[in-house]
Amino acid sequence: MNKPTALLTVCVLVLAAVGCSGCGPSEQPHVEGPAPSPSQVRGPVYVSDTMGHPLTRPTGFGLTEFSTVSQLSWRFWGQGKAVATGRLRGMWCIPHCPRNGYPATIELSRLQRRENVSYYTFATVRSSHLPPADTDDLSAVRLPLPEP
Repeated sequence: MNKPTALLTVCVLVLAAVGCSGCGPSEQPHVEGPAPSPSQVRGPVYVSDTMGHPLTRPTGFGLTEFSTVSQLSWRFWGQGKAVATGRLRGMWCIPHCPRNGYPATIELSRLQRRENVSYYTFATVRSSHLPPADTDDLSAVRLPLPEP
């Protein structure tokens, strides 16, 4: 082995040994006290209509591609559940629907957080005027949620 190659090899070995040994003491960090609790994210609460538009306390919106709710009067909004009374119409009742639709109670739930806002992602519609076959379709409606 010639001198420049030997010197280079020795330098590489020394640098590798120094790099592997690290700098300073090898102690673990010392942690005291409890971890901070995560803060509740606060912000506006929305429901998305069938087109994905964010709405807050809407007076009406497209619930499914075949059903709409209107004349909504909200008793609760912004907590785990939102509850409103209003009117329900749908393609499933034409031509026998009353002009303003059926009286109904709409409950929104399953809040999902998106950055600093939340969306209701589930709806239940109750009305004593609906035939049982139609009630099944409206008792568990998944609402659109914007992509993160």
